Amino acid sequence: MAHNVIAEAKRCLNCKNPMCRKGCPISTPIPQFISSFLNGDIKSAGKMLFENNPLSVVCSIVCNHGNQCQGHCVRGIKGEPVEISTIENFVSSHYIDSLELEKAEPNGIKVAVVGAGPAGITIAIKMAQLGYDVTIFESKSEIGGVLRYGIPEFRLPKSIVDRYLKILYKLGVKIKFNVTIGKAFGIEELFRDGFKAISIGTGVTWPIPLNVKGETLGHVHYGVHYLERPDVYQLGDNVVIIGAGNVAMDVARTALRHGSKNVKITVRSDKYSASDEEKEYAEIEGAEFVYCKQPVEITDEGVLFVDTVCDENHDIKSVSETPELMKADSVIICISQRPSNLILTQTEGLETNARGLVKINEDGSTSRPGLFASGDVVRGAKTVVEAAETSKRVAYAMDAYLKSLKK
Repeated sequence: MAHNVIAEAKRCLNCKNPMCRKGCPISTPIPQFISSFLNGDIKSAGKMLFENNPLSVVCSIVCNHGNQCQGHCVRGIKGEPVEISTIENFVSSHYIDSLELEKAEPNGIKVAVVGAGPAGITIAIKMAQLGYDVTIFESKSEIGGVLRYGIPEFRLPKSIVDRYLKILYKLGVKIKFNVTIGKAFGIEELFRDGFKAISIGTGVTWPIPLNVKGETLGHVHYGVHYLERPDVYQLGDNVVIIGAGNVAMDVARTALRHGSKNVKITVRSDKYSASDEEKEYAEIEGAEFVYCKQPVEITDEGVLFVDTVCDENHDIKSVSETPELMKADSVIICISQRPSNLILTQTEGLETNARGLVKINEDGSTSRPGLFASGDVVRGAKTVVEAAETSKRVAYAMDAYLKSLKK
């Protein structure tokens, strides 16, 4: 493994105008960290990655590298791009296993982070390193959010997520598990108890329904719920998945690995929305794609679909009149997610948009002074690296806000 990584790193051209970095949502310093690695300073290379993106080791696994860093590598124009993800994973894994975190002197200022998913972990690490007294409020009994409950083990081992618990504790971060803000207490109580700034990073954990007849039947499930605890479901041999994003791909692959024999992924138009890589994995593992099918009703026997006709932009321009039954033992809906409204509707002065997402200013601040938000609760269901990028900027904005209070 080490020899292959080194050989791959040597293929990097160390471009003066690195297109790979421009293709990365968080602007990872790719030539620089590879150069440090090849010069024998793996510690500096790892530190470079971690400071830029605390979730570097996660992103090296789950990012859509073909559309981002590797997809922009100049070597890929006439040949194979440098496998940046492989090098990043090797360096980041080595670094967080022997992490020596630098931390400013404690300033005694309390900061609350709501949610321990990608956004919350990133902000907690950054704020703790800046010297703040950080407490995370997590509704579940383990950290990770979508990293733990939304990405299957075969894609992202939970042992990697567990490493971050050690990092947070090492930084002195306090974590209150099994606490849902908006139930026993809310944002007002956090401000009351001395938290000077609060970050909301609760993600989008509520599924968006189809709103068709039969959706409440016992064999109908939602993808985000299924991925959280797939072992407790008995799906049967024949599974119909409605939706074709990355969540649908994960659901299909998980169902196949748990014994379902015939898994169909149905698409309303003639184009899937998942990444090409995830679609190919689902297909090669046995999922069947069925295009131009719009669900109109779910029955005990399966799903009634009408056929659609799309234009050159993949938009539906007409549908058939007569529905046809696609038989299924279980139906899993994966069309999208939205945020929980517990915090959003119970916090005075917090503005949301028509989609129920938090409205923020450019720096991540909300309509309520001292209250910030980042990640999917702001932008909808996006990628881990996008959550990390926005959360890093929000952490610095929180720091600037708190320093302004002293003036």
